[in-house]
Amino acid sequence: MRLLFLAVLRPHTGNAVTAERVRDHLEAAGHICILKDAFDFESSSEIANLITTENFGAALALHLYRGGRLLQGHGIPFGVIFGGTDVNEDVNQREKNNVMGKILEEARFAVAFTESMKEMAQAQWKARQISLAVSCGAQVQPHAKGKIYVQSQGITTTPNAAFNWNTFLQRAEINQSADNLHVFLLICGLRQVKDPLYLVDAFSEWHQEEPDVYMVIVGPEVDPVFTREVKAKVKRSAGVRLLGEMPREDLHAAVKNCFAVVNSSVSEGMSAAILEAMDLEVPVLARNIPGNAAVVKHQVTGLLFSDPQEFVQLAKRLVSDPALEREMVANGREYVRRHHSWQAERVTYQRLVRRLEGSWED
Repeated sequence: MRLLFLAVLRPHTGNAVTAERVRDHLEAAGHICILKDAFDFESSSEIANLITTENFGAALALHLYRGGRLLQGHGIPFGVIFGGTDVNEDVNQREKNNVMGKILEEARFAVAFTESMKEMAQAQWKARQISLAVSCGAQVQPHAKGKIYVQSQGITTTPNAAFNWNTFLQRAEINQSADNLHVFLLICGLRQVKDPLYLVDAFSEWHQEEPDVYMVIVGPEVDPVFTREVKAKVKRSAGVRLLGEMPREDLHAAVKNCFAVVNSSVSEGMSAAILEAMDLEVPVLARNIPGNAAVVKHQVTGLLFSDPQEFVQLAKRLVSDPALEREMVANGREYVRRHHSWQAERVTYQRLVRRLEGSWED
């Protein structure tokens, strides 16, 4: 089957990595899966022309709003994968909420990364269904009932064996011996939902007390206006550095060499950076939001913080307590092995895509 797969494909971002992995799963089952960037299309009519020209028989979208809205009304079966901001952020905008409800109604299946994400989606569009039924005075078909499946992200890590940590530190203008450093990596695209400045003031104060701790923010410049704000803030903040995007294998190697990985996002679907750190046996400190709390169990597989001051307290504890570090690292690695299997993810997507061929039996 020829499949069109729409996603936001900014290089080296979580969505792009997820989309490429799912495409590989589908092609391994014998499908031809053409991955396109949703931001390359301005209207649904462009997608209609593409479907006709390329003779696609079905489609898939990663992100209910950004990708899914382009697939409506073309007469081909499609499925959707929730991205995170669609369920956590876009639902709060009435117009987007209405559009996503209609997309979900038309989709043959939807995939959520976590049970909590599934529950949020079901509650959101069940409420809309009831509202419509009351206002129309008629039975309205459920948008989400029986359509949403939970499949956590499958994780694989491939650190570059030739990566040089000292060269990385030099690029970050950290001129100290690597032996005495504690480098915290915050991996994210520079956009507001990732909130990379959330910890900067508190971390900078800590660095002035303990000069061997550094925070390095690594990621692509997604939002140009916000990127300028981040660069200006980092430039005047002691102990905080900013590096651009890196090839995935180099990033995995950097993670393996750092002391801990940090996530300070306002909203997350499921952070690949957190899970990859666990797989690489590196501690994680994550902001206590639903998407992070779904994968980080406090003091078991990582540490959850609710404000910058608590982050510093927990980070100091981690630095001074090697036994806690060893225990969390071992638990994190086992958690990823048990719950984020790449093979299990492959089986799920290969099974679900059969629904797009008209084969509805599991």
